[in-house]
Amino acid sequence: MKLTKELIIDISKRKNEPVWMKEFRLKSLEKFFELDNPSFGPEIKIDFDSLTYYKKVGDTSTSWDNVDKEIKTTFKELGVIEAEDKFLCGVSNQYESEVIYHNLKKDVKETGVIFLSTDEALKKYPELFKEYFNNLVKYSENKYTALNGALWSGGTFIYIPPNTKLDRPLQSYFRINDSAMGQFERTIIIVDENSELSYIEGCTATQNSENSLHAGVVEIYVMRNAKCRYSTIQNWSEDVYNLVTKRSIIETNGRMEWIDGNLGSKITMKYPSCILKGDYSSASSISIAYAKKNQELDAGAKMIHLGKNTKSNIISKSIATSGGAANYRGTVKISNNATNSESLIKCDTILLDDLSRSDTFPKNIVLNDSSLLEHEATVSKISEDKLYYLMSKGLSENAAKEMLIMGFISDFKKELPLEYAIELNRLLKNL
Repeated sequence: MKLTKELIIDISKRKNEPVWMKEFRLKSLEKFFELDNPSFGPEIKIDFDSLTYYKKVGDTSTSWDNVDKEIKTTFKELGVIEAEDKFLCGVSNQYESEVIYHNLKKDVKETGVIFLSTDEALKKYPELFKEYFNNLVKYSENKYTALNGALWSGGTFIYIPPNTKLDRPLQSYFRINDSAMGQFERTIIIVDENSELSYIEGCTATQNSENSLHAGVVEIYVMRNAKCRYSTIQNWSEDVYNLVTKRSIIETNGRMEWIDGNLGSKITMKYPSCILKGDYSSASSISIAYAKKNQELDAGAKMIHLGKNTKSNIISKSIATSGGAANYRGTVKISNNATNSESLIKCDTILLDDLSRSDTFPKNIVLNDSSLLEHEATVSKISEDKLYYLMSKGLSENAAKEMLIMGFISDFKKELPLEYAIELNRLLKNL
């Protein structure tokens, strides 16, 4: 599918969007053509003319009975439908370019929480949408934020009113099913003063012979005394380029937590970011990356300290096997005015063979004398002594390795919601 001005106009028309959004899309397309691929990280080789940029398979429904049977079966096999009943207070499921199922529990609706696809939010809450859209992540930042600006479709819009704390998470699930598919969801989350949100994101794709592209954008606003936790397991197939920009801004005494898992995908470039704007704001990023043969996972986090007495914590766990590459790339900047601030970065990698590799690319800047930054990094192999000990207790070599890996990622695993911790165990056993 040729990426042209006419295609962008057609997508906007199909969505019945206001003129300003069509103009924004066209402006983003121009910027996409102007910009080059990032000058850092893995080499990106995408045939943009081979991608399908928009595919709608049905209208959004609040009942699974109205969803295509084959699509429903896919989400049932992924465990999404069961999770909705047991663990969640609202779900949104996207298949290709559009949300096909969406539901929010009645008691949560009554609190004033807004939980919609981003397309629906543009129509139903245009002023609120426009205030936060393209505000934290600008379309012109890089080639793939520009592409998202031109083609965004689906995604999640959440607004949590002041003094509201949800007792269960909200979840969105993104599925790429077709070969050579481009998926460009846009997520905007606003957690207002004294409120709390736990949000779960899941991502999968079928294995195809042609490369697909996932280029999402996430903007999160954490207001005064608010808290947001964003947990994700992205288990893309090995033909997906996963190029995502995620950023949050935290006001006074607010807290942001990224729990970030990266499995599968041909190439991942993802660095969840926090701008600690308010005094006494805090943020953390706990992540794992598991790279196998023909996979390059370039992931990490960014923490920008602006307010006084701010704190950030980055824990990055990487595993590489069969010639895969799992790299940490991150930035921490403590500004002149961010006095009495602290940041701790810890990057650990296990290489399971001699073919695999891992590199650490930190950028740490402290611009005042009253703040503290610590950075630790280790690269190691599985301990032969520990392996021998476990095998002497009757475990097979594979079972012993699995136990050691699970121990290695325990910092990450314990932060996951229960159902995702169970899913992570299953995924790692199959890797």
